Amino acid sequence: MTGPDPGPPDYEWLFTRTRSGRARGPQPARALLDALGAPDRHFGSVRVVGTNGKGSTCAMLEAGLLACGVRVGRFTSPHLQDYEERVRIDGQNLTPERTAAFIEWARVHAPDAAFFDLTLALACQAFAESGVALAVMEAGVGGRSDATQTLPDVRAVALTNVDLDHTTVLGETVAEIAADKAGAARPGVPLLTTAFGEALRTVEQVANRTGAPLLTPQSHPGLFALPFPPAMQGEHQRLNASLAAATLRTLGHGQGVDSALKATHPGRLERFEAQGRVVLVDGAHNPHATRALAASLGRVDAVLFGNLARKDTHATLAPLLSLSGNRLFTAPGELATPPEELAAQYGGLAFTNPHEALAQALRHTPPGGTLLVTGSLYLAGLARTAILSAPGKETPA
Repeated sequence: MTGPDPGPPDYEWLFTRTRSGRARGPQPARALLDALGAPDRHFGSVRVVGTNGKGSTCAMLEAGLLACGVRVGRFTSPHLQDYEERVRIDGQNLTPERTAAFIEWARVHAPDAAFFDLTLALACQAFAESGVALAVMEAGVGGRSDATQTLPDVRAVALTNVDLDHTTVLGETVAEIAADKAGAARPGVPLLTTAFGEALRTVEQVANRTGAPLLTPQSHPGLFALPFPPAMQGEHQRLNASLAAATLRTLGHGQGVDSALKATHPGRLERFEAQGRVVLVDGAHNPHATRALAASLGRVDAVLFGNLARKDTHATLAPLLSLSGNRLFTAPGELATPPEELAAQYGGLAFTNPHEALAQALRHTPPGGTLLVTGSLYLAGLARTAILSAPGKETPA
């Protein structure tokens, strides 16, 4: 995509491309990719699906493949600070100039396309232009019903876990959600998962019906074994790491496992020092994620929480209540759960503005103490931006 410099990207136009009630699925993305000349047919892909842990698993897969000399692309969502975090080539974010050029094309040729489909199309076009050999592709919502289902050359499917989330889209039970996510399986293509219980039983049924070889820690323990713990903290990251390691080995890139385990990913129990306090920033945004987060922590001195109202707010917050009685609530966007309602129900302080909330949360954390910021990846991104832009070299610890 060449031509005169289109100027800075019109992110506002891109961010307002909603589905407007239209059904999800791979068909709209397929039509958009075909309009671009089907760039997704020029590289192989690893699809990463699941309720939680997709971003961390993608980061580890990217690091492992890079260590093996593979020209690798990475497509993830959402971003924490910059839109271009969603599309990476050889470990580097896409440039805003490339985004701007694509938006100019899309405004003319695909004005009604949805945001996720547009970003997927941009990623595929950039990967094809850059000679990417293998792309790590994170599903947005689900598996069978996700836009990434349209990708033609899938080499492996990695399913992290399954729990209740996006129930209005994927189903109201774990089994229904697992069936959609496992629907990413393809005949003859390895399907790897660290899911367990009812979810695993459903995945097994789908894999058998599809003809996808199913690989699990139970069936192939050596494949999922870790030579040392991952750099990312929390027991849940060990499961993500074992899935990434097994996927790399299955793809013939087992020599990249060590590098994969050393990978980090912003906003996943990320540790900062700010104003003499430790700040832990984590994007946990559903009950499964906050249960895993709480299990990885002891007590903290304060919790700053904010989430989107479309989530199961009360079930998401519940695992965090035992971490601290010193609670602050905020709104990480216009569609947030009203913080004053949370403060009234659970006890604490409410600040609509997340920047004010972070400043107050630091004041309510004793010197040398620990503040946990969580509930939303959007809040995690806002907190990272505020901490990293503050004077005094308040950087990741």
